[in-house]
Amino acid sequence: MSEVITPFELAVPQSELDDLTYRLDRTRWPERETADGWTQGVPLDRLRALVAYWRSDYDWRRCEAMLNGFGQYKTQIDGLDIHFLHIRSPHAHAIPMLLTHGWPGSVIEFHKVIGPLTNPVAHGGDAADAFHLVVPSLPGYGFSGKPAETGWGVERTARAWAELMRRLSYDRYVAQGGDWGSAVTVSLGVQAPLGLAGVHFNMLSIRPDDLEPELDADEEKAVGQLSHFADVESAYARLQATRPQTIGYSLADSPVGQAAWIYEKLRGWSDCDGEPETIFTYDEMLDNIMLYWLNNSGASSARLYWESMGSFRPMTIDLPLGYTQFPGEIMSPPRKWGESLFSRIIHWNKVEKGGHFAAFEQPRIFVNEVRTCFRQLRD
Repeated sequence: MSEVITPFELAVPQSELDDLTYRLDRTRWPERETADGWTQGVPLDRLRALVAYWRSDYDWRRCEAMLNGFGQYKTQIDGLDIHFLHIRSPHAHAIPMLLTHGWPGSVIEFHKVIGPLTNPVAHGGDAADAFHLVVPSLPGYGFSGKPAETGWGVERTARAWAELMRRLSYDRYVAQGGDWGSAVTVSLGVQAPLGLAGVHFNMLSIRPDDLEPELDADEEKAVGQLSHFADVESAYARLQATRPQTIGYSLADSPVGQAAWIYEKLRGWSDCDGEPETIFTYDEMLDNIMLYWLNNSGASSARLYWESMGSFRPMTIDLPLGYTQFPGEIMSPPRKWGESLFSRIIHWNKVEKGGHFAAFEQPRIFVNEVRTCFRQLRD
């Protein structure tokens, strides 16, 4: 098995960008929604505005240069090419940290926190809080390879991440994740590979199988959130978990369809009071969307739901563990639920703002939480 790590430089052919323009120019739009607001999905005028910017003002080469500037690499693990960013801190005692994104995110989610985490002094922080960062693209996402057979669920991905850190010669590291990144990091924590010192989450799906008859206020809130997700928000997940190939045809063929599929979630799951443009710029949203469009990842990313939807369940972790509750997150498990599963909680905190895309939405808060959590594990 080859363990070669190869530098990877993005240089998307102009023909692919021209094809995108061609498709955008020939979009067949549906009629306007019959209800006000977002109750039927993305409003026509909002998506038209985003797409008009994409067509006329968006500059992919800017994003391409940013990603190349971070340092991109590929290595083959378990027969699959894994793409990742690797940013080493200039500070000698930095601790390595593995950051894992989710759906509909990408490595773009972390672009605002890379500088403060790797070079805190340059951003008004303390060198003692520095991290080396490894930021992989999930299998079937971004510029990682697409699995050609079944079996690439979160458990196999977690094993691949442990192998990646071994290849990078990191013999002690920490890991962080939300959304699918949470499921992968939970699996890492359960597997407890040699070198993993601790984990931190900005999302945890840990509803107990058997709830007590009398719930306290925090438990009632969490149960209500989960019920709302199941009743109102989960249709996309059921579709991707049962028919990823079917939705994949639409996402592969229509850039506007791919954009709408992601734009709705950026609005619905962020702490934005219903206005995603107050949290994300068009450029930021489109950078993330482009990592799905350019590599035709609509179907391959959706298949992770088919593989691993059942992995969002309570699991016991005995490593040092931290959790930050962002108020706009899909679910907010009470600490007592965490204490029933995690024997070594070192950090459990509620913050004042932010949602599902924590590092993307509130980079300052995210950085502070990760620093505070893992400060306890430094030598």
